[in-house]
Amino acid sequence: MYILGGIIKTMAGEDIEDGYIHLVNGKIAEIGRRDEFKVHPAAHERVLKIQDGIIMPGIIEAHCHMGITEEKKGMEGDDCNETVDPITPWLRAIDAVNTMDAAFDDALRAGITTAMIGPGSSNVVGGQFALLKTSGRRVDDLVVKAPAAMKVAFGENPKVNYSGQGKSPSTRMAIAGMLRKELSRARQYARDKENAARQGETFQQDFTLECWLPVLNKEIPLKAHVHRVDDIFTAIRIAREFDLNMTLDHCSEGHLIAEELAAEGFPAIVGPDFASRSKIEVQNVAFKTAGVLNRAGVMTAITTDHPVSLIQSLPLCVGMAVKAGLPMEEGYKAMTIYAADICGVGDRMGSLEVGKDANLAIFDGNPMEVFTETLYTIIDGEIVYEAGK
Repeated sequence: MYILGGIIKTMAGEDIEDGYIHLVNGKIAEIGRRDEFKVHPAAHERVLKIQDGIIMPGIIEAHCHMGITEEKKGMEGDDCNETVDPITPWLRAIDAVNTMDAAFDDALRAGITTAMIGPGSSNVVGGQFALLKTSGRRVDDLVVKAPAAMKVAFGENPKVNYSGQGKSPSTRMAIAGMLRKELSRARQYARDKENAARQGETFQQDFTLECWLPVLNKEIPLKAHVHRVDDIFTAIRIAREFDLNMTLDHCSEGHLIAEELAAEGFPAIVGPDFASRSKIEVQNVAFKTAGVLNRAGVMTAITTDHPVSLIQSLPLCVGMAVKAGLPMEEGYKAMTIYAADICGVGDRMGSLEVGKDANLAIFDGNPMEVFTETLYTIIDGEIVYEAGK
């Protein structure tokens, strides 16, 4: 497939005006200025001629519960939180994602090609997130990376859930203590497994602890649900104690400690700012947070936390952050290359470069503006959404 014309926002340098892109076998094979275009497409290749549109990497939602908390289904479609045990690292999002959820089609219509999907925040450890493409019926075929992160949660949600059941955690101290205990068990398990391998001994695997090895080996990050300043710092304290990678998800009071977060070096996934301030720990939610963090030097993506805010509102959430001070180009990056890097797949997607996955979104204008229409959404070089069809 060839895409001709338009403004190509590569997210890897300068924009290309009146450019061209050649997609082959699900990858970007060529990209450049249209006046450099000398190859005539083969008879079987489709050519998309874009006049005044914007061609950009497919949008990435870095944190949501699409398909695991289904719309219009109530309890029957809600598989987000296993609220009977506060420590459940062995749970896998891919076992609960229903790709028939209407949110997947909404995502495609918004130019969203990839989504990080996983358990909610009722548990201290909720389980494993998966990074999925947004088009397809069989979840196994959608997987970009699984597991992609391990969900942990601080603050109000685990407290409310378990104090109501008359068991721990009912305080922030217990949340931190229980997480440390679990990480200590996992670290000892890893040491025992390594020692057994070194000595040639048989080792009995425990799948409830085996799931921690990618975290301990820094192959995937902790995905920390944090809103308040104190919870953010507790998450950082524990990540430092155990030498782990981590993303700060929601980070609602991040703008109050932006310089400290920049010095720590953990990325942030901010939002959902379209949602109401429905509980005490989100009283300082503001669209300015992303811009303040960005200017301080924190790599920042933006989330809808679907279904807290609808998945299709992601570009508009970015637009509101831009209105509140996030630079426009940084807004584009927040939903593409920064999101890809934070999700651990910046080598595959998030920018338009030769060799990367052919995931693109084409709009008739700036996607952050409410009247902009998605013209095409392309995943792995195939058109999965076309306006008017």
